Amino acid sequence: MDEYWAYEKAVADAGVRLASDALWGIETASTVQVRDNGERVVTDGPFAETREILGGYYLIDAPDLDAALEWAARCPGSHRGGKVEVRPVMEFEAP
Repeated sequence: MDEYWAYEKAVADAGVRLASDALWGIETASTVQVRDNGERVVTDGPFAETREILGGYYLIDAPDLDAALEWAARCPGSHRGGKVEVRPVMEFEAP
């Protein structure tokens, strides 16, 4: 955890951190689906059956993909066989 606290401080000090949170494990997940008839179905457990899990996220304001990849490489989650997925946020104009 000390590595994550240091990373959290680094992104905050650099002024790129917009948000970050750790998530509870997949055993706490609930999946919601609304059927065509409007019926809401709630299932205990994650949507995807996979070995990979989303343990948390960082939302940062990076000027470009290269900068985002640099921050991802500094994240402790990308070390020791871990992986960090980098994606842009979709932006929409209000009607």
